[in-house]
Amino acid sequence: MPKRFRLTRRKPIAMTEDAYRRLTSFAKQAGLDEGEAISFVFENFDAITDGEALGQRLRQFNLELDARKA
Repeated sequence: MPKRFRLTRRKPIAMTEDAYRRLTSFAKQAGLDEGEAISFVFENFDAITDGEALGQRLRQFNLELDARKA
C-alpha cells in the first residue's frame, strides 16, 4: 500500500531570489506546489545529486555567502 503523502512539518525558510525562482519554476514544471517540490528534492536527495559535484558547489556557495554577508 503506498504511503499517504502528508505535509506534516512546516519550516519557515529563507532563500535567495534565484533559489525561489528556481523552486517555483521546478514546481510548476513538475505539477507540484512549492512544499511538495521541496519534499520531493529532499526525499530523493541522494538520487538527484552528484556527491562529488555537491561538495564543490557547497564550498563555492559558502564562499559567496560569506562575501554577501560582508
